[in-house]
Amino acid sequence: MEASQGPREADVAPAPAPAPSAGWSPADPGPLGLGAFAGTTFVLSMVNSRLVGPGATGAVFGLALFYGGLGQILAGMWEFRTGNTFGAVVFTSYGGFWISLYILLHSTVFLPKAAPAAIGLYLWMWTIFTALMLIASLRTAGVVALVFVVLLITFIFLSIGFSGSSLSTIKIGGYFGLATAVVAWYGCLAGVANSTFGRTVFPVFPLGR
Repeated sequence: MEASQGPREADVAPAPAPAPSAGWSPADPGPLGLGAFAGTTFVLSMVNSRLVGPGATGAVFGLALFYGGLGQILAGMWEFRTGNTFGAVVFTSYGGFWISLYILLHSTVFLPKAAPAAIGLYLWMWTIFTALMLIASLRTAGVVALVFVVLLITFIFLSIGFSGSSLSTIKIGGYFGLATAVVAWYGCLAGVANSTFGRTVFPVFPLGR
């Protein structure tokens, strides 16, 4: 994720050298947002794909609240500070996704018969939002756009699976979720490594402006 001059609009990472302001120059929050999203998605997708038993679901809860949730919301707020509308909307929204998912999963414990329909409807909403953000991502970087392509496929399978109580479809969604996590982790690595090395070590393939 090569640094570029000028505004950060529609650029997730890394942040260009910002103009000096009040003695503080913000670092690029993009890798934090990508890492938080990747880590939490990985653990949940391990459960959805049935590569680990359902008893491991509890491992998702803490991550959903503090890493995927709070971590991404903070990244989103810092993206506002750097002038990146795309990153701000994406990270803040998916931070809200993880926190609201935590609440939803706990609420369905008291309404078990409504759980599949409630989760299915919830996931369809996020499928639509992800499709919209995919369109916007086509002006950022290839790695970022790929995250949204695979994430959209993930949400489609999970939405169908939970809406129809199809464990096999949910399992497919889990595998695509793992692929999403891998791509997002690569984006996180690229943002951190390219910044610390001061050059492009891991390319992110910027898209045309």
